[in-house]
Amino acid sequence: MSRFTTLDSGRLALHRKRKLINVVALSLALGAMAFGVFWLTWILLETFRLGLDGLGLSVFTESTPPPQAEIGGLANAIVGSLIMVTLATALGTPIGVMAGVYLAEYGKRGWLGAVTGFINDILLSAPSIVIGLFIYAVVVAQMKTFSAFAGVLALALIVIPVVVRTTENMLSLIPNALREAAYALGTPKWKVISSVTLKAARAGVITGIMLAFARIAGETAPLLFTALSNQFFTLNLGEPMASLPVTIFKFAMSPYENWQKLAWAGVFLITIGVLALNILARVLFRNKT
Repeated sequence: MSRFTTLDSGRLALHRKRKLINVVALSLALGAMAFGVFWLTWILLETFRLGLDGLGLSVFTESTPPPQAEIGGLANAIVGSLIMVTLATALGTPIGVMAGVYLAEYGKRGWLGAVTGFINDILLSAPSIVIGLFIYAVVVAQMKTFSAFAGVLALALIVIPVVVRTTENMLSLIPNALREAAYALGTPKWKVISSVTLKAARAGVITGIMLAFARIAGETAPLLFTALSNQFFTLNLGEPMASLPVTIFKFAMSPYENWQKLAWAGVFLITIGVLALNILARVLFRNKT
């Protein structure tokens, strides 16, 4: 009888120990979440408070003003950011998708796939300022001028590894039975990839593209070394072009009140845009594979 009593006591003590560990771990996790949510909420509230104060119709209709000017906006910076971010996404997405398809469908066992994956991981974690300096050395220094084209190349190099990793992961989640069923019908591999696996994974791939777009929308460092900035409105990719992140950086560091208000308005616009893209990507494709 004492033997069973000892076993029950040991099990009870083990249960209490596990329960205590669970409570401690859960409390730490909730505390970390609350800590992060607190700072995120504070940042968003300050962004909304100061950003809304600087918003107005002129923000979308006027170019960046000189110091202490009464009228001015961010129209040239908004258009410049949209142009460069859109072109960079359009340039980097096909390369990223094709590389991701190769890694998931062809390069799992070859040395080229391993090397490509390793290089992609390096690019994925590389500081954006390093990419900006690289494009400065190989493009800007050779052309002897800053240009929006160089900015597009720098942003595209940031898009590519994100799309590669997303595409590879999404294709890896597709069951092999789906591929085997297509092969059994005599379908060639390229057709299986384009019509079966990519189609099944399109929701995740598109989500990755949207998240890559959102990521480069706020990049400042690469554009400082490539597109630089422009006080005037321009659509010429061969000359410096204004962008919201660089304009925010320049205006926020200035002592002029009108520039500081426009900087907060730009922060508000970027924050809302990135937040909307992230929410849209998750809402549209949350129940799809």
